[in-house]
Amino acid sequence: MPRVRVGEIYLYYESHGDGFPLVMIMGLGGPVETWDKYIIDEFSREFQVIVFDNRGSGRSDVPEGSYTVEMLAEDTAGLMSVLGVERAHVLGVSMGGMIAIELALRHPEMVEKLVLCSTSGGVSRFVPPKMEVLKSLKELTGGSPEDALEGLLRIMYTEDFIAEHPDRIKEFIERVRGAPFSTEGFTRQLGAIMVYDAHGRLHNIKQPTLILAGKKDVLVPYENSVILSEEIPNSKLVLFDDAAHGLHSQKREEFCRIVLEFLKNHGNQIKSH
Repeated sequence: MPRVRVGEIYLYYESHGDGFPLVMIMGLGGPVETWDKYIIDEFSREFQVIVFDNRGSGRSDVPEGSYTVEMLAEDTAGLMSVLGVERAHVLGVSMGGMIAIELALRHPEMVEKLVLCSTSGGVSRFVPPKMEVLKSLKELTGGSPEDALEGLLRIMYTEDFIAEHPDRIKEFIERVRGAPFSTEGFTRQLGAIMVYDAHGRLHNIKQPTLILAGKKDVLVPYENSVILSEEIPNSKLVLFDDAAHGLHSQKREEFCRIVLEFLKNHGNQIKSH
């Protein structure tokens, strides 16, 4: 799949399947390889799934200077325009959820339905993780590759899941190890997250919105998703009792079922779960 020019940079993207577009935005430092293939395969049966590397990630450019979530949202809008996508469902995970929120606020005409997973509305009401979790996040760039992988696993999955699903963990490690990674891009994206704030504007989101979170998310505690559901008018919150930050991967079958039901449900009414 190609890299395309969006503004002053080039972004790498992939398109899978046909139908109404579903744009999926990955989180901090994550290239397209971070997406579980099962998720792309399931969604591409119903939609044209577009995944891409944010600026600073994977095969996309890593321009110098500070990044902002607003900038990343404009990158997403620009990519959609270049690809001829006038309107799409938008799904964002972690930092990708912040980008999806900002895209919906800045370009509401481009977003049909919104799915927010393991994310928050920004700094002014952010419920923070514990200090040891922030240390694990720092290890993603400051330690050895093995330390980085260990820290990522502790953030993404619960201890029980890691112990009970060695094949899934091995497959995840192989995908991440083989993916391009930029320390500079990661740091600049992290800087964007640290100053982003959509609280006070979230009531302007009119699209039907599905919010998903794991109660064992140690990086972005699920209370942040509760706050999002209180501030976004037409939203539905689904909590997973035993899922961590990577609930979309850990609970991939249930995640796909719930998201597909939401996206395929006609009209604005959100069903309960």
